[in-house]
Amino acid sequence: MASVELKGVGKSFGNVEVLSRIDLDIADGEFLTLVGASGCGKSTLLRIIAGLEVQSTGSVLIDGAPVDHLRPHERRVAMVFQSYALYPHMRVFGNIALPLVMSRLNLFERLPLLRALSLRRRRVMREIAREVQAIAEQLQIGALLDRRPAQLSGGQRQRVALGRAMVRRPAAFLMDEPLSNLDAKLRVHMRSELADLHARLGATFIYVTHDQVEAMTMSNRVAMMDSGAILQLGRPSELYARPASVAVAQFIGTPAINLLPARVGSQQTVELFGMELPIRIRQPIGAQLTLGIRPESISATPVGSVTRSGQIALVGRLHRSENLGAEHILHVDLAAPASGSVTCKVSVEPDRLVDAGRNVAIAFSPSACHVFDADGWRVADADMQASAGADLRAISAVGS
Repeated sequence: MASVELKGVGKSFGNVEVLSRIDLDIADGEFLTLVGASGCGKSTLLRIIAGLEVQSTGSVLIDGAPVDHLRPHERRVAMVFQSYALYPHMRVFGNIALPLVMSRLNLFERLPLLRALSLRRRRVMREIAREVQAIAEQLQIGALLDRRPAQLSGGQRQRVALGRAMVRRPAAFLMDEPLSNLDAKLRVHMRSELADLHARLGATFIYVTHDQVEAMTMSNRVAMMDSGAILQLGRPSELYARPASVAVAQFIGTPAINLLPARVGSQQTVELFGMELPIRIRQPIGAQLTLGIRPESISATPVGSVTRSGQIALVGRLHRSENLGAEHILHVDLAAPASGSVTCKVSVEPDRLVDAGRNVAIAFSPSACHVFDADGWRVADADMQASAGADLRAISAVGS
């Protein structure tokens, strides 16, 4: 296994810069996910690590040694592609064994008519067969070794692709959206399979996806990318609880975070729709802010219900309710003087609340708010303090 280090890696196609001086350290045995929208540069970065693309600037180091001069097969990494890339004319055994056949047998021993004359080939192939069988049993595809890819399900094909990577015993596994072609149920199953595989192997995994659920559920750390740069790097819980910017806050979390326009009030507190919130910040008075509130941090009750002490309440009309069984996603159009709409996630409520067209009161705690400046960056905790005797370490906590 190995660590992977990127130093100032940049990539341009002509005058178009797709990666901007990426610095990233990936520890030995870590599961790191590069996540972001399509076109953010995550797959290009993965291909540079693999040696399939040449960076314009910077260097890639594996186990502390530069590998920029090495070809892909010399870098001790294994790539798992979105399309599986299995050879349809080969059986499962042949697909998994191919890297070992190519590395351990010479050209003479691989030729169809001449290989039968080589005694060494028979011995090597017995060793390869034992290794392939062990990998197949580990992936629970031992009974499929005689089948061809066309006879396999999507999940089985993905396991074959993983087996072909595992049999090489690489320093790092590079995975480019390997689950995107699977149906929703199989994706959930394969997420668990990959997490278990990482735990068993203790290998370095670098995983690319646009699916935040995959990133949050499998990774030790997540690197959120946008426009060729890393916006935030940290544990999944950190990106959720302390998003560094509006872009990160919008991407991480389901349903998406609510963003409301706010400003700095006369007492240097956050002013929302004319109400002073007990969140003090050191920003110029009148400066524009964005207030982020997660849907799961908002409660909804019939108008007139008593809210908890210290909560902020807004009134609106229920526009739509999405019934998810154990919970509802409520879409509420705010009433004057507020404007816009708010989404909240609540447990199953009485019919009198979830019926569309009803007036509802939504409430949230100031401590559940995330405050971003006019440029969309999180207001630092050092610029925020509790007020009115309330022990609010502002925006540092999520949930009421």
